[in-house]
Amino acid sequence: MNVIITGASKGIGKAIATIFAANGYDLFLCSRNEVALYKAMEELQTRFPSITIKAKAFDLSKQAKEFGQWILAQDIEIDVLVNNAGLFEPGSVYNEPEGTLESQVQTNVYSAYHLTRTLLQAMMKRKAGHIFNICSIASFQAYKNGGAYSISKFAMDGFNKNLREEMKEYGIKVTAVYPGAVLTDSWGDYDNSKHRIMEAADVAKIIFAASQLSAGACVEEIVMRPQLGDL
Repeated sequence: MNVIITGASKGIGKAIATIFAANGYDLFLCSRNEVALYKAMEELQTRFPSITIKAKAFDLSKQAKEFGQWILAQDIEIDVLVNNAGLFEPGSVYNEPEGTLESQVQTNVYSAYHLTRTLLQAMMKRKAGHIFNICSIASFQAYKNGGAYSISKFAMDGFNKNLREEMKEYGIKVTAVYPGAVLTDSWGDYDNSKHRIMEAADVAKIIFAASQLSAGACVEEIVMRPQLGDL
């Protein structure tokens, strides 16, 4: 079994890679930071020596198709695709720097759109596979300083909904994941000793569970929030 994960060098992506590796899946990983990506690959290979792990750095805001072609060249069956690559740039519509919307949409939406399109024909021919699209609570509700990021996540939600409808007849499952606050590098040295926000492993666990259902069942949406609610 094979899983493809973007944004896999840290945070939610790395946590997803870890749980699939622990369950015997071969990994095909991508992130923008080559050093961080290969460090993560080496760590995972040391922990799980029996699986195959391949990784290659791409900037998916510009190179999503190229990463897709690299995956196709591996000549593997695509069992799980996790579109996790994303970037948060704070700001508001009225004051964020020129070009923020373009960069957010390129990274948070176009990456998933073009990678998925590149891989879909192989998945449709096989009539199998499961695609997870990492959206956000920001896909539902605008919030202060969300600006272009929230706009891009609303678009990602639209992409997911369309894809879900299109892929039903091909046996391909499509699941949207909407996490609230998750402890990742973007939170810096945030003290989470009181468990105010979620851990990346929480998201990974629920994604893996959703991937294990019978062919006749599809979890369409996964909404996750901290126990005390959004910050």
